[in-house]
Amino acid sequence: MIGRLHGKLLAKHPPHLLLDVNGVGYELECPMSTFYELPDVGREVTLVTHYAVREDGVSLYGFHREAERALFRVLLKVSGVGAKTALSILSGVTVDAFAAMVQAGDSAALTRVPGIGKKTAERILVELRDKVGNLGGGTAVPLAGSVAVPQDPESEAVSALQALGYKPADAVRMVRQAAAEGDDAEAIIRKALKAALKT
Repeated sequence: MIGRLHGKLLAKHPPHLLLDVNGVGYELECPMSTFYELPDVGREVTLVTHYAVREDGVSLYGFHREAERALFRVLLKVSGVGAKTALSILSGVTVDAFAAMVQAGDSAALTRVPGIGKKTAERILVELRDKVGNLGGGTAVPLAGSVAVPQDPESEAVSALQALGYKPADAVRMVRQAAAEGDDAEAIIRKALKAALKT
């Protein structure tokens, strides 16, 4: 089991990143909430991880906060919710905001997340109502540096939204509506996801 990794950030391609740990390159999938707080490429970073073994392969997921990993693991136990949907949820809302949605029984807000239909939203509300109260915001894993500015932020944002489950046309539309001059990819994605969850 791999529970934590510390190493040099080699590449960022949301939702994937490549981390060099003593010469071994680990490819991780991360929610956008983690990408927002990553340092520049070439800097060191520490992430808590979730190691998943399935019939079709092995995956490693990275998180900036322990609370994000805890929510990810809780979501995976809900029937009909896979890793992609769990990452989409964590990319669109904070742990505290998600807990508030569940406790308020707000299935309409949950259905705005890609991959969550009405039945899955209802299942999440029923199965997690008593479990999300203990998650809290949690403490961050110490990170260094600031966010890098990619060469083409809009294209990177479109790719990241597609990787999170949005259709290509929807991803392009969301980015066009959210992007402002000078925004980096993380800022565009953050605004696009926030707008999508409010509509």
